[in-house]
Amino acid sequence: MKAYWCELAWLGGDIATADVLLQTSGDRITAVHAGVPCPPEAVRLGGLTLPGMANAHSHAFHRVLRGRTQVGTGSFWTWREQMYTAAAQLNPDSYHRLARAVYGEMALAGITCVGEFHYLHHGAGGTPYADPNAMGAALVAAAGDAGLRITLLDTCYLRGGIGVEPNETQRRFSDGDALSWAARASALSSLESPTSRIGAAVHSVRAVDPASIEVVAAWAAQRTAVLHAHVSEQKAENEQCIEAYGLTPTALLAERGVLDARFTAVHATHLAVADIGLYGTSGCSICMCPTTERDLADGIGPAMQLRDAGARLSLGTDSQAVIDMFEEARAVELDERLASRVRGSHDAPSLLRAATRNGHAGLGWHEAGSLQVGGLADFTSLRLDTVRTAGTSMVTALESAVFAAGAADVHHVVVDGEIIVADGRHVRIDVAAELASVIGELMGQ
Repeated sequence: MKAYWCELAWLGGDIATADVLLQTSGDRITAVHAGVPCPPEAVRLGGLTLPGMANAHSHAFHRVLRGRTQVGTGSFWTWREQMYTAAAQLNPDSYHRLARAVYGEMALAGITCVGEFHYLHHGAGGTPYADPNAMGAALVAAAGDAGLRITLLDTCYLRGGIGVEPNETQRRFSDGDALSWAARASALSSLESPTSRIGAAVHSVRAVDPASIEVVAAWAAQRTAVLHAHVSEQKAENEQCIEAYGLTPTALLAERGVLDARFTAVHATHLAVADIGLYGTSGCSICMCPTTERDLADGIGPAMQLRDAGARLSLGTDSQAVIDMFEEARAVELDERLASRVRGSHDAPSLLRAATRNGHAGLGWHEAGSLQVGGLADFTSLRLDTVRTAGTSMVTALESAVFAAGAADVHHVVVDGEIIVADGRHVRIDVAAELASVIGELMGQ
């Protein structure tokens, strides 16, 4: 039994609650008491304590591109070529070391669960490793090292584009056909644990043909696993899909039986009105990745319209140009303001739900994402006395967290009832040193 006393805590309402005692046993919260003094045996958590945050869309290896793809001009497509170059450098050992450091950075940012959209499966030219799931195993091990929960979203990636054979790097992503993908993905069940789960992903309608999409959807349904896909990130994807199939990417996924409450559409930036309706009526999640979408000049997605239609919003760091869920959360609202010239479409509590409860649900962790009895003992504490958050009151704590705070303001992180970040330092990993070492090795500096 452990006890954590929170100066302020968000229990799901419109404002924070003062003097909250969280008691835990094993991986669960066993009691929540508000308005009580700090007992001598409790760990004192100053500032604001939130449920642990869920990063619903990650590509861990993209972290090596930070700062390197910001030079000059270009587009998503030119960025992609640099991403392929980075992917070509990785093997199971280097991927484990890189992901361990990246997940350590996520922990420092208050993230307690990551959805890893994993498509870098094989060796050079598409040759499988002795263990065909060596790269996936490396990611799960890395999350364990960093103290995070993980949903490994094993991704089907078969083509280099609609009707296009994969290039040399893309062959590392491909199992050749959907049945071979399913056979390999089925073996991932051995990696499941109390802190790791297996889901599925369709990379995109560009990379997976309609018949193969059905195979992936059936695999996920049989296992009641979550299913994700990149959807309508660029207008070019929509144009190519309509030309090839006469349907938008969303309509194609709906036709192939993908859209339901277990499905998350990632990005969903360029949607038709009918697409928005389909997501709402099917109860899907939408994972917005606004820092990546603006970094790649992809555009601003219709977050408000999707929410109003009935879809659940979650958040992801995607390319890791920034790992800061507070920035992702406020960007949803601030981007909406730029597009609509209206303030207040998304309030602080709803954005925090996107970063916590909704993200966990989209990754299959329905028991996480809120500070309540029976929930997983995962939470994040944020300082309210930094230069960004000083002057915050109980009444404005949620607004300060979303619209002023940043990852650097996180001081304690607890996962499974155990402290993994204390006073702003990871208890297991020298994150900056490990990032510098492995990125320097991979990128030749």
